[in-house]
Amino acid sequence: MELRAAENDDNRRLDRVLRKALDGLALSAIHRLLRTGKVRINGKKAGGDFRVRAGDTITVEGCENTQKPPARDRQKAGDGLSVLYEGGGILIINKPSGTAVHGENGLDSLVQSYLEAGLPPSLSFRAGPLHRLDVPTSGVLVFSSSLNGAREFTRLLKERKLKKYYLAVVQGEFEGSETWEDMLVRDRKNRTSAVVPDGDSGTTRAALTLARSLMTAGGFSLLLLEIRSGRTHQIRSQAASRGHPLWGDVKYGGTRNSGGLLLHAVLLVFPGEDEAPGFPPYCFAPPPPRFLETAKRLFHCSEDELSGMLAGLLQE
Repeated sequence: MELRAAENDDNRRLDRVLRKALDGLALSAIHRLLRTGKVRINGKKAGGDFRVRAGDTITVEGCENTQKPPARDRQKAGDGLSVLYEGGGILIINKPSGTAVHGENGLDSLVQSYLEAGLPPSLSFRAGPLHRLDVPTSGVLVFSSSLNGAREFTRLLKERKLKKYYLAVVQGEFEGSETWEDMLVRDRKNRTSAVVPDGDSGTTRAALTLARSLMTAGGFSLLLLEIRSGRTHQIRSQAASRGHPLWGDVKYGGTRNSGGLLLHAVLLVFPGEDEAPGFPPYCFAPPPPRFLETAKRLFHCSEDELSGMLAGLLQE
């Protein structure tokens, strides 16, 4: 079998390229091919730690081509995706509430089908989500469409140069602004709790959220939340620990409602062209109709008022 390395394979270890390109083979079989000299780069034997370059020809003796052909109809492959931005090696979508990112019928496979129809061929690169949103959470979700895009977005996350904002409907009347700073711990039931570290509470992670009230009425509040850390169930657990569980979030003490909790990743702000070339200055995800209808009903506001309030977020 003969393979040709492309741009998204550049400078990757040969064994990692082969693990993706030959995904029908067990890892032990791939190492055996390398160990017995049945893998050649441009006609020369190479070990697993060899750094592949774009344009290299990889020959594997005794293997048939197992690569899957790309999807042909990109528009059809993208049915069901709400694309907010595409460029700079990333794809940003507006994730629907109730949809999983991974697994059967998840967004991951749908996005891969959509991107593969327009991406150059690659032996080792596969598009994938670059951060996570819970199943019931809607809004801004970023996928990689190139290796460089994945690396750059991950760098910005690690350096905390991205600003992530959420809208949430919580129980109780929350006024003004607060800074929520906690140590969070996960239990065996996949539940996150704010704890006072005592040495016996397990692995704890710091969580920081800035919360601001946008509207309050009838025992409910609409909050704008900026998360400065990315912990599992961070907003849900921190809000609940302060007596303001998300409405419908039964797992964290909220009152049940027919549609489930209301949490929407509304805005992602990038640091600017100098630090994030190719990325947009920001990405705004309009809340889904159910979120808007619930907010109008709870807070007795018009759609124009809600739209004006959300537009104001972009001016801050």
